[in-house]
Amino acid sequence: MTEKQPTTLSTRNAVTIVLLAAAATYALTMGVRQTMGLFLNSLNTSTGLGVERISLAFAFGQLWWGLTQPFAGAFADRFGTVRVLLLGIALIALGTFITPYMTTTFGLILSIGVLAAGGAGIAGPAVLMTATSRLLPANKRGLANGIVNAGGSFGQFLMAPVAGALIANIGWGNTLQVMAGLALLAVPAALFLKANDGTSTATSVNGPVTPSGAAAPVAKSTRVALREALRTPSFLMLSAGFFVCGFHVAFLATHLPGVVASCGLSAQWGAWALGVLGLFNIAGSITMGWAVGRWRMKSLLSMVYAVRAVAVLAFVLAPKTGPILLFFAAVMGASYLSTVPPTAGLVAKLFGTGNMATLFGLVMLTHQVGAFLGAYLGGKLFDLTGNYNWMWYADIVLAVGAALIHLPIREARLQPSSAQQKGQQSM
Repeated sequence: MTEKQPTTLSTRNAVTIVLLAAAATYALTMGVRQTMGLFLNSLNTSTGLGVERISLAFAFGQLWWGLTQPFAGAFADRFGTVRVLLLGIALIALGTFITPYMTTTFGLILSIGVLAAGGAGIAGPAVLMTATSRLLPANKRGLANGIVNAGGSFGQFLMAPVAGALIANIGWGNTLQVMAGLALLAVPAALFLKANDGTSTATSVNGPVTPSGAAAPVAKSTRVALREALRTPSFLMLSAGFFVCGFHVAFLATHLPGVVASCGLSAQWGAWALGVLGLFNIAGSITMGWAVGRWRMKSLLSMVYAVRAVAVLAFVLAPKTGPILLFFAAVMGASYLSTVPPTAGLVAKLFGTGNMATLFGLVMLTHQVGAFLGAYLGGKLFDLTGNYNWMWYADIVLAVGAALIHLPIREARLQPSSAQQKGQQSM
């Protein structure tokens, strides 16, 4: 018989601290990362490389952000969260700091794409959300993921207008170096996650328990976990839908300031639009985290993508004024990254939390493959046509497809077959 661990006040406080620390870390890393689109035109003017080549650096960053997450997740699953986060924060600061000195496409790919974006991926949601999910029972994970996700949105809401004002007053190069310094403020927050680094578990008669009193998750080998996931149709459909999310998010994050300029509006509207995007994503993320515990996650995801399709279609047809732009940013913000809590929740529901950082990192990789295309094709098509119309059409079609592909997903927890259990035991 398993000994039930009481939930003490100190335990609840420890969980709260870890949750807030994860949200604060994501606020600083995501806030710095999501302001980079504000510098695209300045980089183009300074280097003369053209929008397409600079977009390639941003697009590579989107892809690299995703590529780093399965590896960062696997490392965190095995060796702990804090070491991974500190490495990621250091890379964000370094890449952001040296960007003003880069004058070639390769240099921008190195600073923006490899260092800054890679660091943001290493210190990204796969690691942070796993750190909180392991502390909580299943019915509270969605809200916890929503709070962490809202931290990233709050960082964007706060830093985008600040970066816009700094660019106007001290120049874009100095502003990037200020942003690098702000990224380092995530270090103290990350250190609070030491409590969930594998050193704070208690012991029950059946083995380790987390601070919440739940049994500690048992991880399979990475190879077994990946093989099981890649043979699961629901996991593949979930990943395909998240590909579309990445396409949408990266296009807006990279090219929304360019959309503003093409509409004949001042650059400050672009900074405010990014800020509004982040502000409404806070509400969207927390609301979605709350909803995950009450409705089917696949249905919530279908609804979000359907809302995006309608919002983009309405924006394409509407006159392009400042207030309409901000209203569009608000609607898209509410659905911007609200896909993350139910997506992370479905990964945990399908496979448990033992290998969640690795498997959610793999889903994030598909998200970033879509993000690569969203960022790069936005610049490519703008150079070819002088506008973003074809990107908006692609957004609509992909959103409808994503709304439909989530419907067949099975939410029931998968049980490993006897063959898989034997294979796991033999490793």
